[in-house]
Amino acid sequence: MKACVHPDGMRSVTRFRPSAVLLLPLLCSLAMAQDVSDGVAIPCVSPKARVAEASSSSQDGEKTKETQTSASTKKRGNFVIAPIPVTSPALGSGVIPVVGYIFSLSRNDTISPASVVGAAGLITDNGSRAFAVAGQFFVKEDTYHASAGFFKGNLNYNLYGIGITAGDAEAKLPLKQDGTVFLGEFQRRLPRRFFIGPRVIAGHSVITVREGGSATAPVPPDTGLSTRLTAVGFIVNRDTRPNRFYPTSGTLFNFTADFFAYAFGSKYSFQSYRVEFNKYGSLSPKQVLAYNAFFCATGGEPPFYGNCIYGTHNELRGYEAGRYLDRYMVATQLEYRLVLPKRFGAVAFGGIGGIGPGGRELFRGSALLPAGGAGLRFTLNKSHHVNLRADLAVGKNERTFSMGISEAF
Repeated sequence: MKACVHPDGMRSVTRFRPSAVLLLPLLCSLAMAQDVSDGVAIPCVSPKARVAEASSSSQDGEKTKETQTSASTKKRGNFVIAPIPVTSPALGSGVIPVVGYIFSLSRNDTISPASVVGAAGLITDNGSRAFAVAGQFFVKEDTYHASAGFFKGNLNYNLYGIGITAGDAEAKLPLKQDGTVFLGEFQRRLPRRFFIGPRVIAGHSVITVREGGSATAPVPPDTGLSTRLTAVGFIVNRDTRPNRFYPTSGTLFNFTADFFAYAFGSKYSFQSYRVEFNKYGSLSPKQVLAYNAFFCATGGEPPFYGNCIYGTHNELRGYEAGRYLDRYMVATQLEYRLVLPKRFGAVAFGGIGGIGPGGRELFRGSALLPAGGAGLRFTLNKSHHVNLRADLAVGKNERTFSMGISEAF
């Protein structure tokens, strides 16, 4: 609803596992095709009150009119309705219908960011079908954050194998992954605008091999079996951005640690760590420079989809999601954003990253994966500056075109 709830408003929901990682980022940044505002109801005025009002001074009458006008124009929230076309090397072409609501839990709370609830679907020409609901709530003058999301569906994609060599070889195995995932988080504010709290992930999936593909591609273990994954972990977050949907200044720091264990009912025992850092600066009222750094590490014995996957979370654009995956991953990128007349905008971006079985291998020449590109923006909601984005990116050995809600990071 970036939540996805990344909505930005739901950005923390983008780390779902195992398969929802390809869909739920959309719910982390909700946009709207049009603004629909809920006005504040004004109590009916009795006849006696009208007489009293008519006999009052003109100054009092003007103040009353100003108060009523202010109340009648006050917005409680905005609905989100946006059918998003999708063209993905991993999932094919189709549409992602999105509906959501950006709102304040309390009219008296002027400190908390806007909360978000929403739902999204996925329908593509390669047979992928999915549905997700998610929400992120900011409570008691930004003292508490609560997030939750649920994903159900099937995704058809290609597995190339583990490591940079497997991704370069282009020996792909078509897979179908059915499953459900639930993620929940709760955070408490600490000094210096830090938030910390627990999170839980629970889900299961069944992976089957589809027809076609290369005969040399390795078949993952447990194919055809229902696999359950359960984890408990924690999140540390610090967000100083004045606007989560289109930040022009401030920083975002996000660290998550998830521990999958047999004791929790998980079939695999492994650990997953992710660190994200974004920084934003305004070059002028209509120009923004945005920087993003991302690091991922996996320990234990994960399934292949439990590794760090290049091309998800927009780290980086220009690669088929799932083509490159391994235990470690690093990525960094820079994006220039320009606001144009009549709700339009343009961006240019570039970056580099890598994957490897260990930290040292990440920075070797053969493991590096550069990318760059440009895109257009159209502002769907002016009050939150929520953009519809369309990006064309070029990677090491392929090109991608993607559309989404809100900025890539």
